[in-house]
Amino acid sequence: MEQMDSAEKRLNELGYKQELRRQMTLFKTLAISFSTMTLFTGITPLYGSSLLYAGPAPLVWGWIIVSFFTCFVGLAMAEICSSFPTTGSLYFWAAHLAGPRWGPLASWFCAWLETIGLIAGIGTQAYAGSQTLQSIILLCTGTNRGGGYLAPKWLFLCMYMGLTVIWAVLNTFALEVIAFIDIISIWWQVVGGLVIVIMLPLVSLSRQPASYVFTAFEMGAETTGVSSKPYAAILSLLVSQYSLYGYDAAAHLTEETKGADKNGPTAILASIGIISVFGWAYILALTFSIQDAAYLYDVSNETAGAFVPAQILYDAFHGRYNSSAGAIVLLFIIWGSFFFGGLSITTSAARVVYALARDNGIPFSSVWRRLHPKHKVPSNAVWLCAFICILLGLPVLKVNVVFTAITSICTVGWVGGYAVPIFARLVMAESNFNAGPFYLGRARRPICFTAFLWICYTCSVFLLPTFYPITWDNFNYAPVALGAGLGLIMLWWLVDARKWFKGPVRNIDATNGSV
Repeated sequence: MEQMDSAEKRLNELGYKQELRRQMTLFKTLAISFSTMTLFTGITPLYGSSLLYAGPAPLVWGWIIVSFFTCFVGLAMAEICSSFPTTGSLYFWAAHLAGPRWGPLASWFCAWLETIGLIAGIGTQAYAGSQTLQSIILLCTGTNRGGGYLAPKWLFLCMYMGLTVIWAVLNTFALEVIAFIDIISIWWQVVGGLVIVIMLPLVSLSRQPASYVFTAFEMGAETTGVSSKPYAAILSLLVSQYSLYGYDAAAHLTEETKGADKNGPTAILASIGIISVFGWAYILALTFSIQDAAYLYDVSNETAGAFVPAQILYDAFHGRYNSSAGAIVLLFIIWGSFFFGGLSITTSAARVVYALARDNGIPFSSVWRRLHPKHKVPSNAVWLCAFICILLGLPVLKVNVVFTAITSICTVGWVGGYAVPIFARLVMAESNFNAGPFYLGRARRPICFTAFLWICYTCSVFLLPTFYPITWDNFNYAPVALGAGLGLIMLWWLVDARKWFKGPVRNIDATNGSV
């Protein structure tokens, strides 16, 4: 008889039977977690706006600051993951840590925050991936100055929808396929990241001095309307705060991971460490390689002023070789990162929807918790996520700030979901906590308190206006969208759901281990 995995034994103790295939190794779990965070997908789309607000110094040092505080969040989540190796992850943690009285409400709120964040996360990858593809097409057809083709909004939307559908199709196959692709992803990003970080400064005809990169504080008030230096510095940190999350992907896959009570926490912390180092190196490579900071935002430049990293790459390679081929190759590496990131986030989003449906927390739960009969993956949940993601992208045709809104919704929902179990862990009696192999001991209170405050700050700044004066064209409508969505969810709780939603539903008999 095969010996039961320690994480599977703990899963049974928590009231769940093993349904998903437990065959993922630490490396595969780390690959998916790393791919969800991704080296390029957070930094690349927001690099230009963050540089514009306050110049290079806040952008460069902001990454160090955000990485430092992210470690506190990672440590707090790693300890909880070690104790609760279930695919429901955050909202399951919230239910158990908050206790029988507050557990259902904590679970409900956390589950919906996480669901909103992850589905919007698919949208951020699809949008930024389409933006990169738009730049690749433009450079391949002759650049903006040479009569190149800049994809119009309708084609941009088609690219957005196409990526979303491809990710959904791939996620309907067996998990081994996704895991294999994500192993390609981690090497793609590590090797590709090294190529870009090393090659870009070497190819550039000139490099910015260290004094510019590390000390220059340059306001872009004429463009952004932001004249306050502290406010500009806060906005310049958004790129780092948007990039440094997603490490909870390892927790979503714990029911499919061998030794998840140890490997889950390891994957969370390793992902943060790897991305912190690589991310800073990428920011430095881009910033040192700037040829003319003002020209990056010129709408008549080669990339139509639409994508600052693309212009930096173009200036470097065209300046050296009088050709844009090198820039196109590196942009393709970056596009691949968006592709792999979107694929991984789709995997995570589907797991959360499946887990919530398993506990009857979604309308028509019986449909969304259904597993594919052959591949044993929640295929219906995958397509639900894809459909909602496509709806989120439709305003692209009429509104210019869609990416700002989707990014804010994604970050507030995703990171905000972290706050609920961490706060519950902070205030609960230590005697009620069943520690796993990874345990913080006496350090848990200061670590959880610091993590909770950092999450609250992060969520707040993503709801701030990013341009002044505020108009309909630049209005950050994320607070309105989130307020309406979460308001309806809480109203549903007060009117109906509190009567029947009790949090995670056990599907195994605790006394004898039978179903």
